[in-house]
Amino acid sequence: MLASGTRCAASLFVLVHVVAALAGGAEEGIFTNHFLVQLHEGAGGDAHQVAAEHGFGGARKLPFGEGLFHFYPTDIHHTRRRRSLELQRRLEKDHRVKNVVQQQGFSRKKRGYRKIDDIETKLNDPLFTKQWYLVNTGQANGMPGLDLNVAEAWDLGFTGKGVTIAIMDDGIDYLHPDLVSNYNADASFDFSSNDPYPYPRYTNNWFNSHGTRCAGEVSAAANNNICGVGVAYNSKVAGIRMLDQPFMTDIIEASSISHMPQVIDIYSASWGPTDDGKTVDGPRELTLQAMADGVNKGRGGKGSIYVWASGDGGSYDDCNCDGYASSMWTISINSAINDGRTALYDESCSSTLASTFSNGRTRDPEAGVATTDLYGNCTLRHSGTSAAAPEAAGVFALALEANPNLTWRDLQHLTVLTSKRNQLHDEVHQWRRNGVGLEFNHLFGYGVLDAGSMVKMAKEWKTVPERYHCIAGSVQESHKISSEGTVTLTITTDACQGKDNFVRYLEHVQAVVTVNSTRRGDLTINMTSPMGTRSILLSRRPRDADAKVGFDKWPFMTTHTWGEDPRGSWVLEVGLVGDAPQEGVMREWTLMLHGTQSAPYIDQVVRDYQSKLAMSKKQELEGELDEALDQSLQSLLSRN
Repeated sequence: MLASGTRCAASLFVLVHVVAALAGGAEEGIFTNHFLVQLHEGAGGDAHQVAAEHGFGGARKLPFGEGLFHFYPTDIHHTRRRRSLELQRRLEKDHRVKNVVQQQGFSRKKRGYRKIDDIETKLNDPLFTKQWYLVNTGQANGMPGLDLNVAEAWDLGFTGKGVTIAIMDDGIDYLHPDLVSNYNADASFDFSSNDPYPYPRYTNNWFNSHGTRCAGEVSAAANNNICGVGVAYNSKVAGIRMLDQPFMTDIIEASSISHMPQVIDIYSASWGPTDDGKTVDGPRELTLQAMADGVNKGRGGKGSIYVWASGDGGSYDDCNCDGYASSMWTISINSAINDGRTALYDESCSSTLASTFSNGRTRDPEAGVATTDLYGNCTLRHSGTSAAAPEAAGVFALALEANPNLTWRDLQHLTVLTSKRNQLHDEVHQWRRNGVGLEFNHLFGYGVLDAGSMVKMAKEWKTVPERYHCIAGSVQESHKISSEGTVTLTITTDACQGKDNFVRYLEHVQAVVTVNSTRRGDLTINMTSPMGTRSILLSRRPRDADAKVGFDKWPFMTTHTWGEDPRGSWVLEVGLVGDAPQEGVMREWTLMLHGTQSAPYIDQVVRDYQSKLAMSKKQELEGELDEALDQSLQSLLSRN
């Protein structure tokens, strides 16, 4: 767990190797000509000169540490198998240089870059009637009423005005006539070529249309007779081009996530580690620091909003193995199709908070997501969880317009309370209720986002109480695992009661686990809370044949116990399932609780409680006030 405070710049050079070691599908031995360089105090003004003297194309100051610079090459597409030891030694000998780290290359894949198989609000945009995810009247054999309920939010006057959403992707066609009026050039940047013009690089197969399509979902202008409309059609969209180079680096990711956090409100990411069902990977050290700074300092201290596509690995993968989607600092969004079922490529995991929409399963060419496309074109063929994340970013922009004071945690609470089951369904994962009555699904999270309900609640929302973190306990002894039975471990905790960091009402729960086996993909992990809520932390991944690395202090996360009382016994079940007998060792489990000490919705709870007293004057008050407040809280949560 990364400390929320700012680390000193020097500590950033103590690189975390755990995530890199776990990157089962990552490239090995790939090094770029990008360097993280720390200059001595007072030498910052010489950065460009130092870079030029050592043959670099330029230097860019990094915002997440003192004296840190990104030295980048002139040719971004050049990579090598070995470290540039000679260049590194020359830099280290320069009296102006304090530390040097060459950036290793790793893969980050666009999510949802795929084709569909063969492919009352009055707006004049020609594709609006095809945008079933906005207003679903049964188009393309869809389910009428299954949509984001944006019409209600629009009717209330909320269209995203004053909010800026950054699309972190392969660039944006900012000359597109449906985007140009809402394009925020000042908040945009190209980290692939280090200039302020994030226009997509040309390819003859339109591969770099991904970001433009996502941008249109959020901020395409309304009533201009072009394409369709964005969910937040009066919001501003910024382009952050950062995917289009041979390999990703920690510097580029961290720079993108921390770009202009006082101007950009929401960052939308439709990418992540390879969705091949065998990769375990997540953000590196600089990116973790940038995210921590974002939620603590972004938007004037209210926190940057990070929206993440949960992944396109389907039933062969588990999004809890993706350190971006499973982070507490991101809002992980899955997708549903136009008849309410899960898409075939959807991953499931306990960290998913909610869902929006992607394409339908039918061969109907209009069952995809209608949006803007490269070179002034429109498309009906956008799909995948790539399409889902920008839709969520648009809904959150509507909520931020309704209440600009919302924090990053407020938006997560609003998502939990206002998302709806609607007509979402899956044959395998059924809807369940947690210990305080909140309905959730392992695939869909707390349901599909409801823009109308969210803006109405956001208007009256008061910021949730301070957040606390409690290490609830740890099991350090090794336990052998086999295919013959399940290993069951228990941690009984008081949730740090009596201490300053007492957690009474849960938000996120992390199970930090170290385990390995003869076949990592056959591991399954489930955790049950004291209030009886069972979270599937890890499902079987049949394509993952790792026998060496396993999981090393990997933070599996669940949102399914939201609002519960964490005091009592937590039970972890670790097993091996598969076609052949396997064995392994469970080495460590640490339980981490995150939440508040007082009820997040205390004002509403007290009003409900007082109303009940007034309606039953003759009824005797039984129990203590705390117990009554708890019951009222559960009633409120269930009702919402």
